[in-house]
Formats: sequence, structure tokens, C-alpha cells
Amino acid sequence: MNLAIETHGLSKRYRRVTALSDCTITVPGGRISALIGPNGAGKTTLMRVISGLIRPSSGSMLMDDADLTTTPAHRIVELGIAHVPENRRLFPRMTVEDNLRMGGFIPSARAKFAERLASVYELFPRLAERRRQFAGTLSGGEQQMVAMGRALMSHPRLLLMDEPSMGLSPALVLQNFQIIKTIHASGVAVLMVEQNATMALSIADRGYVLSTGEIVLQGPAAELLRDEELKRAYLGR
Repeated sequence: MNLAIETHGLSKRYRRVTALSDCTITVPGGRISALIGPNGAGKTTLMRVISGLIRPSSGSMLMDDADLTTTPAHRIVELGIAHVPENRRLFPRMTVEDNLRMGGFIPSARAKFAERLASVYELFPRLAERRRQFAGTLSGGEQQMVAMGRALMSHPRLLLMDEPSMGLSPALVLQNFQIIKTIHASGVAVLMVEQNATMALSIADRGYVLSTGEIVLQGPAAELLRDEELKRAYLGR
């Protein structure tokens, strides 16, 4: 099976604070992997390290033959990794379509802008209706659609999603996870950070539990859902 990305011993330190410690994960191509754990565990830090927004203190990240630890963030996008950040990080005074355009900045995406835009509008019909509206005036659910659509504009092989259900109503959470399954069905690998651990593991192939910067448990998602210790510690059961 093709690998989307593989990390070995990733660590990130901020002076005396260790945010990540010896994180080793494998994200298979075309699969959904869920990263769960308590607040402050280092999940967002790991996502930012993978996307190149911050550099690790040690360790390696491999995608194909490329070592991402020394690769600029824009080049990581070109290699096929797109990041849907926590809190969406949209440009509120730009239109929906201009926000989407920002996701298609790499040369290969610019060449197929119209095709990618049509694909995003097919996945998110609401955005086609709102294309001329400022992103900052949209509902939370619509803003999440823009953030996901913007990432998809680069035609990624691996989609990093940080808290995709944050701030959404239960109905929108279900809709959002259905969209993630649709994206996955198109052949895109997904690495998802999610507080709704039960929901994340229910659609994932593999799960990782991160606590105080370390991977403390990993395995097939279905097995993690049945793990009694995990249920008590993280699933609220």
C-alpha cells in the first residue's frame, strides 16, 4: 500500500516545554487516520509540523523520497499535502471564491483552476450560491466548507484536518463527517484531529492517541473503539 506520509521520532521543544516527543506515525495512502487525545496533548502542533508551518526539533517526515523536515511549506503543498487548520483561518473580507482561489496558488492547481473550482462547488453546492459573499459573513458550517474547499483546490493526496467539527451543531457535524467520507472515497488520504473521538474513530481506518506530546496508543480504529481503557479516558464511556 502506498504511504501518504511517515514520521519517525518527531519532537518539538519550545525552550523548556516539550510539545511533541518521539512521535512516530504512518498514514497510509487513501485511508483515514484519526489523531485523538486531550486538549494540550500536542495534536495541533503535530499537524503544523507535518504541513511545514513549524519545524520539528528532531525526527524525520517522509513522503515518497522527500524529507519534509527540510522542505518549505509551499513545496509541501506541491508534494500533495493540504491543511485545514483549527478555527478555519479564512480571509473574512474576501469573497468565498477568492478564498478558494488562495488554495489553488501552486502552478499545477492554477493550470486547472476552473476544473478544481467546479469540483469544490459540486461537493459544496452552498458555496456556489455564496461565491460572491464575504467569507466573514458566513455561518460556522459554511466557513468550514470554505476551509475544506480551499484545501481541496490544490488537489491533495493527503488532507490534514484539525478539529473539523469544532463549533458546529450536531446536524452539521454529521454532515461534515459524511463529506470527509466522500473526500476519502475520491482517493484522498485524511489525517484528522478531532475532539469527537467516537465519531472520528467510527469513520477512520487507524487511530492514534496522543497525550502530553507522546503517542500512547495506536491501532486499527475499530479496535480502539472497543478498548475499555480508552473509552474511560477519552470517549466518556
